[in-house]
Amino acid sequence: MFDFEDLLVYNKAVELHISIDEMLKSIKTHRYVRDQLGRASLSVALNIAEGASRFSKKDRRRFYVISRGSAYECAALSGIMNKNGLLTTEVATKLRSKYLEILKMLYAMIKRLEE
Repeated sequence: MFDFEDLLVYNKAVELHISIDEMLKSIKTHRYVRDQLGRASLSVALNIAEGASRFSKKDRRRFYVISRGSAYECAALSGIMNKNGLLTTEVATKLRSKYLEILKMLYAMIKRLEE
């Protein structure tokens, strides 16, 4: 087992990516919108995993910051998709809430690495 697989934030990011990937199969919109959300949601989990592999705190922190940026991107995309009528307000709110939870966890991890 890899260290990152024990991280709750990683597991939440993977679960959310899987549900987004499934949701994107049924959304009719521009391909670039689906691709962007799919890539950004995958990036959250992958950067957490890559950060966990780094030896220095500075290196780990950098990847967690990148992961956090991708989570913000996903939150923004879900809001934009809601405004475009591609996602219901309920779905967009649930996604944004889940990303907020991940963002809080990443923030705590980043702050711990600054000490």
